[in-house]
Amino acid sequence: CRLLCKPSALAQHLVRSLGRSAALRGGRSPWPRWPQLQMLWQLLQPPEPEPVVARELLQLPDAGPWGAAGGGGGVSSPVLLLIPNAAGKVTGGLLQLGLRALERGFIPVIFNRRGHNGCPLTTPRLQPFGDPGDLREAVTYLRCRHPSASLLAVSEGSGSGLLLAYLGESGSSSRLLAAACLSPIFRGRDWFEAGMPWFYEWPLLLHLKQGLSRYAGALAEVVDMDKLLGSRSLRELEETLFCRTRSRPTSWESYWERNEPLRDADEAAVPVLCLCSADDPVRGPPARSLPRELFRSSPFFFLLLSPLGGHCGFPRRGPGRCWAHEAVLEYFRAMAEFLRTEERRKGLPRPR
Repeated sequence: CRLLCKPSALAQHLVRSLGRSAALRGGRSPWPRWPQLQMLWQLLQPPEPEPVVARELLQLPDAGPWGAAGGGGGVSSPVLLLIPNAAGKVTGGLLQLGLRALERGFIPVIFNRRGHNGCPLTTPRLQPFGDPGDLREAVTYLRCRHPSASLLAVSEGSGSGLLLAYLGESGSSSRLLAAACLSPIFRGRDWFEAGMPWFYEWPLLLHLKQGLSRYAGALAEVVDMDKLLGSRSLRELEETLFCRTRSRPTSWESYWERNEPLRDADEAAVPVLCLCSADDPVRGPPARSLPRELFRSSPFFFLLLSPLGGHCGFPRRGPGRCWAHEAVLEYFRAMAEFLRTEERRKGLPRPR
């Protein structure tokens, strides 16, 4: 792996910490050059054991709920907010990360967007690709529930668009200690327009249509449901759902002006580790899909680039084991250690 970032004391500490990590020194995988197979395994492989979760619904200002599923933990245990991909697919890999975090004393919480994974839709409105409004309410709620705990967040795949947009819009008021993105999509519009391999796009498209069909009656007031459910690509579905509405239609260009993940990246004030592989078949070729200049210029963005790993796969010694999960948890430990050291050095009181 290579770490691309702007030189700083934080970057040096991160290099030392990740350099000592056993996860990044692991043995070779027996199937390193099959990124599509790694990706399919990651999507289909159930976690062992299947976690037991408790669901909470949060009432939002427009009367629309979001769903959260969380594990147990101590009062001051760090809270880890897990954000699935934009289709709401809670993969086995994301659940495995939650289980690993639970074993290490974290309180894992899965963020479900309105209308996803059985979360009721009480208003005819879904969450656009890069609109962090609901996520902001969820973070505020978690901060009230766990006032003395460190709050961390990690996103998977296209769900990173939501986390990156939130960090940019919130700036120093994000209330997060640190964040991480696994195989993030940095340029939303380019990603939708370029398309993906059919064996990845069609299952996600079917997953989205299946969820939307539950609310066909309510959504028919604002969108053309026949056209929506007849969409043949993720772009067509996204455009029908958010641009060609009955009440407030907008153009595809205007939609992305408000929803690009990195539109306010310069305002981000929280360390963000992005784990990417050069052979990611979903994000696209690194030359056009990785914003390298952002990592060279911002002191808060770190790119851990692996030559192999597929999309959210990162297998180690065969399927079912993901070195990226261990790297993320090590990164969070290193961030907490660095901030404690800085507080002691500067004599700063710990933020309440």
